[in-house]
Amino acid sequence: MEGNKPLDLLDRKILDLLQKGAQLSNAELARRVNLSPPATHARVKRLENEGYIDRQVVVLNSRKLGFDLLCFIFVSTNIHQKEQLEYLEKALNLMPEILECHCLTGEYDYLLKVANRNREELEKFIRKLNLLPGVNRIQTSLSLREIKFSTALPINTD
Repeated sequence: MEGNKPLDLLDRKILDLLQKGAQLSNAELARRVNLSPPATHARVKRLENEGYIDRQVVVLNSRKLGFDLLCFIFVSTNIHQKEQLEYLEKALNLMPEILECHCLTGEYDYLLKVANRNREELEKFIRKLNLLPGVNRIQTSLSLREIKFSTALPINTD
């Protein structure tokens, strides 16, 4: 990040530990990186202030909560004006079913990762998606099973 202090090995270790278990207490984090708790707290605050830590969240178990249908939906548009794209992207951002939305190169313009409880919810979501101005093609793929799920970036801590 521009204007930020470069990350040293301790910063990378702190980031790696936090991304794998944000519930760590400051004292436990300090013990694991071999720093005093005040020094560790100061580093974490600096990493937050410099934008290296975006946010801390709890990852929920989607199946236990009844979200049994994970889909990847490719969306193609016929939009060429900036204002229309901004409107579409704002509308996509407001749909709680969408866990992730990526702007793509290639045949499709967007890739959506969508969580639904069942086929009926998915059908309703696709109808809602089709009503958005500029959407002209949708391709849906259902995830049969998850092979790997991670939010951890491969930070080099060597």
